[in-house]
Amino acid sequence: MTIPRFPATLLAALAPLALAACATTPSPPAPVSIKLIGLNDFHGNLEPPKQSVEVEAPGGQKVRVPVGGAAWLADAVDRYRAKNPNTLVVAAGDLIGGTPITSSLFLDEPAIGVMNRIGLDFNAVGNHEFDRGRHELLRMQNGGCEKLAAREPCQVERPFTGAKFRFLAANVRTENGNTLFPATAIRTFGKGRGAVKVGLIGLTLKDTETLVTPAGIAGLRFEDEATTINALVPELKRKGADAVVVLIHMGLYTTVAPNDKSCGGVSGDLLKVLGKLDPQIDVVVSGHTHWAYVCDYGQIDPARPFLVTSAGLWGQYITDIDLSIDPAASRVVSRRADNIAVQSQSYTGTRGTVTTSALVEQFQPRADVASYVQTYVEAARRSAERVVGRVSGNAPKPPLATNESQLGNLVADAQLAAARPLGAQLALMNNTGLRQDLFPGEGGAVTFGAIYAVQPFANDLIVKTFTGAQLKALLEQQFDGQSFDQAFSPSANVAFAFDQSRPLGARVFDIAIDGRPLDPAANYRVAMNSFLASGGDSFTVFRDGTNAVVGPQDLDALEAWIAAVPQRELPPLGRVRNLTPAAP
Repeated sequence: MTIPRFPATLLAALAPLALAACATTPSPPAPVSIKLIGLNDFHGNLEPPKQSVEVEAPGGQKVRVPVGGAAWLADAVDRYRAKNPNTLVVAAGDLIGGTPITSSLFLDEPAIGVMNRIGLDFNAVGNHEFDRGRHELLRMQNGGCEKLAAREPCQVERPFTGAKFRFLAANVRTENGNTLFPATAIRTFGKGRGAVKVGLIGLTLKDTETLVTPAGIAGLRFEDEATTINALVPELKRKGADAVVVLIHMGLYTTVAPNDKSCGGVSGDLLKVLGKLDPQIDVVVSGHTHWAYVCDYGQIDPARPFLVTSAGLWGQYITDIDLSIDPAASRVVSRRADNIAVQSQSYTGTRGTVTTSALVEQFQPRADVASYVQTYVEAARRSAERVVGRVSGNAPKPPLATNESQLGNLVADAQLAAARPLGAQLALMNNTGLRQDLFPGEGGAVTFGAIYAVQPFANDLIVKTFTGAQLKALLEQQFDGQSFDQAFSPSANVAFAFDQSRPLGARVFDIAIDGRPLDPAANYRVAMNSFLASGGDSFTVFRDGTNAVVGPQDLDALEAWIAAVPQRELPPLGRVRNLTPAAP
């Protein structure tokens, strides 16, 4: 076989053309690094909340350090944002609602102001964002000083300018079928062939409608979480999203450390959603359970190798998330995340002193945020430090919603005393409405700030008539599995037992009022807060009561009850008996 030979002059002429062709073939763009900084369940904790977490220091040593506080949180976000110019700061709900007095007394305007200063980009609405109703939530986004809740707006800042960040609410629809806030957002990083887009979907748990006062969300519809998310993923992909991030106010629990990626002992309602999600999702930033975790869900379901994260609560952590995105393939090629403890300042609490440690990353209070918070601390101090009375000892809130507590009993007794003039014969209090422990100061002194922290929602007391049969059905709803199991705190003249191993509808028994067995045919006047009266916490039977009368606010009732005697004795336990057999 003869191999053709080309003249040297021809080869010399073709060589520049070949080189030119090679020179014009572009090399593929390099992967783009994107950082997400995740937050959730801040609940307006402007000041350090006197909480600590255990952190593993270099070398494996476990160290307990104080965490939280808006000024330290701001420094932590700044420090990690500085690591990458392509950064988004995102939150998974409950920035507001259920907040300490320094925020709640001012309708959580300072919590929004803090997040503006921190540089939050997006927040998925949580259930507590709806605590004061949809119109007040819209004011949080848009600003203004219109009075839409029980307390006065714009007491410190006038005008209140609203959130600079965007609320997202993919599964919350109004009467006209539109979402209350945008369902999604897209942020572009870089230019030209190296540009990448991050798409975000933000939503709350469907059960929000059972967790807030129904009157405040009248006309809104809360849709299924997985169905909502999966319908929006293709839409974001059509718009060019290279990565899809879900911000959802729904969460997990684990039995492993906050940065153990194994998902060990994982449980929680979010699991039911994760197993249905589109595999094209890359990260799920979650909340609601107040648990800190980084779960590599691919270890549970290899077809869905996304990360699921939560930063605990009250600004204790930030979640540092890094994504590497291939612009040419339009996909995430690697992902990692860690929870970073926001170490703040030493404090002395009921369990002793917790000090800062040089073994763990330390943060400094950012001056402008610290000054802003101090403005509200000073504004709240006069009210917060006023002594309302004395109690006989510490009254922690119940560790589980099914536990009886002296604090719950104290509140129920206060509500019955305040509602007696309205004809009330008994009172029932929901344990989830007890937001903080009640720990008196020197000599048993209790301040307004302390009782405000216990009951920050400004609920009215309502008295309604129920038959004994309705009351039995109501008590059965404590353990019907429709939302979550929760025992009431009853007033001193009420007693009952429960056994969660019994069949539904027969789990509550030995019900007595004023020492006499419950009469199904008799009528009873029951006092409750306005949240429960409208069916909150899935206690729908409360809606069936008749002859409703409105009484004083729950906080006023508690203050009056404590102040009525020189020292209020904490009530004993024994009103509620849990006879559920222990697990083997």
